[in-house]
Amino acid sequence: MMKTLNEYLKLPYRMELVKDQEEGGYVVSFPDLPGCITCGETIETAVANAEDARRVWLTAAIEDGLPIPEPDELDDYSGQFKLRIPKSLHRSLAEHSKREGISMNQYCLYLLSKNDAVYNK
Repeated sequence: MMKTLNEYLKLPYRMELVKDQEEGGYVVSFPDLPGCITCGETIETAVANAEDARRVWLTAAIEDGLPIPEPDELDDYSGQFKLRIPKSLHRSLAEHSKREGISMNQYCLYLLSKNDAVYNK
């Protein structure tokens, strides 16, 4: 059974905001709503435009009877994964974490978080 527009608008759809390095301003999209994308000169304008774009996208999908995906939820992720790495990298990570006085797990989390922050700029 399809939800109403207001029910869909209450769902926690993830919004991605990216600075447009070429044109200036910001581009906003909703990864769970394919093609729902907009932009704005400032962060505030981009976010306001994104809310309008989401409303229009959902309205059109409901009117056309198209399936609307539910938002991806953090509960779908355990926070754990296994990773096989070369022995030399394992040694290097272990040595670096020991020098920092933290566990290798914490050190790897730091490296992943740092890289993710750089990638998402």
